[in-house]
Amino acid sequence: MTLAVFFGCTFIAFGPAFSLFLFTIARDPLRIIILIAGAFFWLVSLLLSSLIWFIAVKASDPRDEPLQKGLLIFGVMFSVLLQEAFRFLYYKLLRKAIEGLVALSEDGCSPISIQQMAYVAGVGFGLMSGAFSMINLLADALGPGTVGIHGDSQLYFLTSAFMTMVLIFLHTFWGILFFHGCENRHWWEIVAVVVMHLAVSGSTFCNPLYVGSLVPSYVLMAIAAVWAYMLSGGSVQNLRRFLLCAQSGASPQPAS
Repeated sequence: MTLAVFFGCTFIAFGPAFSLFLFTIARDPLRIIILIAGAFFWLVSLLLSSLIWFIAVKASDPRDEPLQKGLLIFGVMFSVLLQEAFRFLYYKLLRKAIEGLVALSEDGCSPISIQQMAYVAGVGFGLMSGAFSMINLLADALGPGTVGIHGDSQLYFLTSAFMTMVLIFLHTFWGILFFHGCENRHWWEIVAVVVMHLAVSGSTFCNPLYVGSLVPSYVLMAIAAVWAYMLSGGSVQNLRRFLLCAQSGASPQPAS
């Protein structure tokens, strides 16, 4: 049973993201480099926020429960803001990289667009975030032990897997929205990303009432997905053609 839980939660949490990586990133070495660099930037933001959290906890009274709860809320909010700050720094770095690629290119064009960079960087942020959210839970899923034996929810591992999956997708969509906002100086898009990130992270305080965190997160994911799709040049007509497996342009003519 523990192996079934382990593999099931692993495939739920990382299966869709692995598919994105396999079909859209793995074949391009430049995209792989951008993905790894994005994951590194997220990791640095986590390191700094963890350092601040450690100092704050050590400097406070551990017996003061209201203070510890306040520090927990502060730590989560500060971590979100720091992640978005590092997303902005990564955008600036990639903007410089594009200028360098254009200067080195023979035709004066970059081999990758800023929209593609935004997508790959978002996947990098999401994968690293998902890994740190789920890796310890997957280790515990192998046992020994039984989830819910003391009356707690037996859906803990399953809901954690679905939460990890939605966070990976959200980081991907947030990357597209954030980079588009920076590129076109649409600051409301950047603010929207930060607000959504704060809302999703704040909703996790509803746990173990998992409906209070999963439902708002998936609703925000749907909104962010549609928004990112439209900003990337998508349209209802293109979506209809994709769903109907129809090719754009004129209908094929019969062979003579």
